[in-house]
Amino acid sequence: MASLGKISSSDLETVTTRGVSEIISREEFVQLLKSGKKLRLKMGFDPSRPDIHLGHVVGLRKLNQLQELGHQVILIVGDWTAQIGDPSGQSATRTMLSHEQVLENAQSYLRQFFKVVDKSRAEVIYQSEWFGKFDLAKVIELTGRFTVAQFLQRADFAQRFAEQKPIAITELLYPLLQAYDSVAIESDVEFGGTDQMFNLLVGRELQGMMGQTPQQCFMMPILVGTDGVMKMSKSLDNYVAVDEDPVDMYGKLMSVSDDQIMSYLEYLTDIPMAELADIGLELESGTLNPMEPKKRLAWDVTHQFHEREAADAAQSHFERVVQGRDVPTEVPEMSLSELRNQGFGSGKEVRVDDLMLAAGLAPSKAQIKRLLSQGAVERISEVGESQPVTGGDAGQLLHVGDMLKVGKRRFVRLTDS
Repeated sequence: MASLGKISSSDLETVTTRGVSEIISREEFVQLLKSGKKLRLKMGFDPSRPDIHLGHVVGLRKLNQLQELGHQVILIVGDWTAQIGDPSGQSATRTMLSHEQVLENAQSYLRQFFKVVDKSRAEVIYQSEWFGKFDLAKVIELTGRFTVAQFLQRADFAQRFAEQKPIAITELLYPLLQAYDSVAIESDVEFGGTDQMFNLLVGRELQGMMGQTPQQCFMMPILVGTDGVMKMSKSLDNYVAVDEDPVDMYGKLMSVSDDQIMSYLEYLTDIPMAELADIGLELESGTLNPMEPKKRLAWDVTHQFHEREAADAAQSHFERVVQGRDVPTEVPEMSLSELRNQGFGSGKEVRVDDLMLAAGLAPSKAQIKRLLSQGAVERISEVGESQPVTGGDAGQLLHVGDMLKVGKRRFVRLTDS
């Protein structure tokens, strides 16, 4: 891409339209890009969880595009607001985290962020640099600039208020604290998902109140999860983690619903838009099998986070094991002695649900029950005979040499030692 103030029409189009939901105000943002000013690009994150997924990557890729134009990324670690939890889109008050939990999560977050964002052109700042110095007078002065009525205009707050569900005072403070971050670093542009619009606009308004040039609000689209329905989220188990191993990353991307292929290709790859338009037309007309662009998506994204050889191997594994219904050459194993050490099994046999739990193929007995009811579990004998394990078979006994297949990609073999 071009240098500061010198941006081609194609780069401008990419930055302002590809993987973008809305910019407030687009005209002002374009003028800033053309001005030659080195922009301070703010993205805040609350490390309420220790990992990130491809839904977060949509915005990080946009930051990286602007870094290549010479602009500076400011990553705000919400070590104060994370203890409250962002109420955006929430139907209930979140549990507050300890400061120690937040700091531990932050280190994991940052390591993953810098897989996408150029660390050499980014600055990391913790909120506690300014909020640690706040006294009661400052808090009262800040809260006095807005009204409860203004904050109840937020759809999530309005719904909870109408349903007489509790809204903690700390949650009402959240947008104000996020807004003050913009004042503290003199942000030129703030990035967030469409569900963050209210918070970003509060920051823009507060900057104006405090004599600063109001920031531009850059809203990114919400990435639908692999279920094809809900927003990508770890709690919904419809996510692809940045730290996913290559085989799982590739496999999860291949499970993306056909009607989401084009948005994934647009938001998560650099395939030219003209080429994407052709792919879209071919998919719509039925002249292109969705499997082909999906494989391209899966390989491209896997390669972004892993070596080419790993992406190639993941694709080969998928074609052999999932499409060809073959068994991988290397299958994770769990021995009877390991199981006994964990309190599972006796003699030379072990229950299906015990092996699944011990091998990490499911986090709970409830999840195992769901997998069995969905027909997602298969028993493969030592001689290769396959048999589905259904809802009432959780207690079925497995013998040494038996293998379990869960879903399309996960296997474990029971061994003697």
